[in-house]
Amino acid sequence: MALSLDNSTARRGRGRRRGRGRRTLSEINVTPLVDVMLVLLIIFMISAPLLTAGVPIELPKTEAGAVSNQAEPLTVSVRADGSLFVGTEQVAFADFAPRMQILAGAGATKPIYVRADGRAPYALVAQVMASLSQSGFTSIGLLTDTGGPSSGLNRLPSLAQPAPQDR
Repeated sequence: MALSLDNSTARRGRGRRRGRGRRTLSEINVTPLVDVMLVLLIIFMISAPLLTAGVPIELPKTEAGAVSNQAEPLTVSVRADGSLFVGTEQVAFADFAPRMQILAGAGATKPIYVRADGRAPYALVAQVMASLSQSGFTSIGLLTDTGGPSSGLNRLPSLAQPAPQDR
C-alpha cells in the first residue's frame, strides 16, 4: 500500500482541519499485472509447439541445421503410403498441379516446404517437387529432422591451409 506524507494542509491552516486532511497517493500496483503476464507467457510457451498442425509422418534425419522462417510457408506432405497433403487437406495427385497453380497465382514467391516421409517412394517426391516448380513456385525446400548420420564434412581438412609437400 502507498501512503503520501503530504502535509500541505498543516502549513496553510495551522491546527485547523479542513475536510480533506492528508491526501493519499494514487498509484497503480503493477505486481498483479506482471504476475498475470508471466502466467500467460508460460501458457503460450507450452501451447505453441502443440499448435503446429500437420500430417504425422516420419521425416528422415540429416546433419543440416534448422531454417529460420521469414514468411508463413505452405507445406506439402507426402506420407509413406503415397498420400499427398497440402497443409492438412488430402489431395489426389491428379488434382495437385491445378490446385498449386491457383495458389501460385496468389503468391508464387511464398516459400513452400515439402515434408516427405523417409519411406515414401522417391519417384513420387520427385514428381511433387517437379509439379511445384512447373506451377511457378521458386522457393521450394525439403524438410528433414536434424541429428542424422554425419557425412564426414566436419572431418575434412581446411581448404585455406595448403597441405604440406615433400621436397
